[in-house]
Amino acid sequence: MWRPGACRCCSARWVSAMTAGSLIGGVLADKSRLWTIFGMLIWNAAALAAFAYSSANEWTATLNLFAMGLGIAVVPAVQTRLMDVAGDAQTVAAALNHSAFNIANALGAWAGGVVVAVGFGLEATGWTGALLASGGIVLLGVSVAVEQRSLTSRPATVCSSSGA
Repeated sequence: MWRPGACRCCSARWVSAMTAGSLIGGVLADKSRLWTIFGMLIWNAAALAAFAYSSANEWTATLNLFAMGLGIAVVPAVQTRLMDVAGDAQTVAAALNHSAFNIANALGAWAGGVVVAVGFGLEATGWTGALLASGGIVLLGVSVAVEQRSLTSRPATVCSSSGA
């Protein structure tokens, strides 16, 4: 059973986790952007799936909430990868990235609402989030495949020396 005032503690843990996640994400992105995105999407899927089991108890739920907040570590790597592939359109790409985060946030809330509305309960929202994070892993794989294909299909350039 949840005690009165527990939400304040949850909010504090959430904000602390997101702050820590942003710092950790920057360090991890410096090491490997692609592996950070991949790893954090797996982390997010696991943390969201765990919510179905942890939500009944205040203590396990707040620990899980902290784990979900750490998932924000994906953002620095996504933003940096975007800047790497955007070329001369970095400003437009950054605006589209922010819009995509807002759309994903709205779709996640909508999907969670649908799951609750059809009667699966609040615990099922974790599974819904895990499914959406898994979709992100698939999209990352497609993005990397397209990037690899475009890199291998470029015509080779021949550099000539002037001989001077």
